[in-house]
Amino acid sequence: MNFLETFNQFYNSAVKHLEIPDGLSAQIQSCDSVYHLRFPITLDNGQIEVIEAWHGEHSHHMSPLKGGIRFSSVVNEDEVRALASLMTFKCALVNVPFGGGKGGIKIDSKNYSLDELEKITRRYTYELHSRNSLGPNTYVPATDYGTTSREMSWIYSTFKTLSNSNIDSAAAVTSKNITQGGVKGRKEATGRGVFIGLRELLSDKKEMAKIGLKAGLKNKKVVVQGFGNVGYHAALFLNKAGAKIIGICEYDGSIYNSKGLDPDKVKSHLKSGNSIVEFKDCESFDDPYHVFYEECDILVPAALEEVINESNMYKLKAKIIAEGANGPITFEADQYLSKNNVVILPDLYLNSGGVIVSYFEWLKNLNHVRWGRIENNGNSEMKEVDLINNALNETMCQAFDEIKAKRNDANSQISYREAAYKIGIEKIANTYIEMGIFP
Repeated sequence: MNFLETFNQFYNSAVKHLEIPDGLSAQIQSCDSVYHLRFPITLDNGQIEVIEAWHGEHSHHMSPLKGGIRFSSVVNEDEVRALASLMTFKCALVNVPFGGGKGGIKIDSKNYSLDELEKITRRYTYELHSRNSLGPNTYVPATDYGTTSREMSWIYSTFKTLSNSNIDSAAAVTSKNITQGGVKGRKEATGRGVFIGLRELLSDKKEMAKIGLKAGLKNKKVVVQGFGNVGYHAALFLNKAGAKIIGICEYDGSIYNSKGLDPDKVKSHLKSGNSIVEFKDCESFDDPYHVFYEECDILVPAALEEVINESNMYKLKAKIIAEGANGPITFEADQYLSKNNVVILPDLYLNSGGVIVSYFEWLKNLNHVRWGRIENNGNSEMKEVDLINNALNETMCQAFDEIKAKRNDANSQISYREAAYKIGIEKIANTYIEMGIFP
């Protein structure tokens, strides 16, 4: 089962108990369109290479579409469809007025020079623009696996040129550098959202008692898989709240220390070009999955999809799984773990921090006003990052309360994932009905 099939299984499981006409359900579930792109670039050695890429548009019930652009050697059409679909429901769940979109370029960034990456990014931007599939009112991309604010800056400057310096050009892409209209707090937003979701879950004494944990994050043992932007910031905020990061897994190995690891020291070590297994003051293993299966209170998969599946779901010893990545658990593994009293906070909710703060960046660019010029108690200026973080916190807490209420309505007989999907489906269905498209 691939990622798209897993998404469809989760959708079908949630929608079957909702009173939504089959035709409307089919419209909500399927992608409106997917472009398969092929374009040539000239490499530094003078040779021409044809690049393969995709652009997915899941739902236009809200405009613009929102979704990251990833650079990955394994990206494919099904993955783009699944990620675009997931973004639609994610935005609906957290009340962000976007439809879901996604972009994917089939390359391994490590195999290309900086100049070549720039050529690929700018040409992809041109391809989207020429199809009217990029802009403040159509599709607004952001960072994803393999991309950073650098690529978003290239997209912004290319779009600005192609659109004859449209006054709203900056709103055509988010996750930009601060100097180009980005917002403070965007880089750490997804990881902060993971922290907020876990904080809200662990504050529920009744729910924690069911899995044998005390309420609160203090002294909770955490294992993080994937120490990129999301995994690092989630670990950082959890550690500051009193949790112990006992294990970190990367693609080239894993490390463990029962007394806790310092996320900042590990990140600094990796930024210096060192392997994770070379980090001192811990046990290290060449097997990336060795620490993944250690006993812990919270496991945070923050890498790629389908890392927890039928082949390894029996090996997990975590009481809570917090999906920092998109689609890290297959449908079969989700069913098995849920039946075995493992609490799963789904990607649909937990990693929505990035799109929430991207929404604030989009608004800032459209309004041409710098966030932060707000009176606080009549005599002081609130910093932009404080405003952003407060709004992110409020949005995540409100969404968690909605999910919790939906589970309570069902006497907690449904999972957090099913509750989140049901909320998203209902909100999208209501939008279509209000538009008069479906009776």
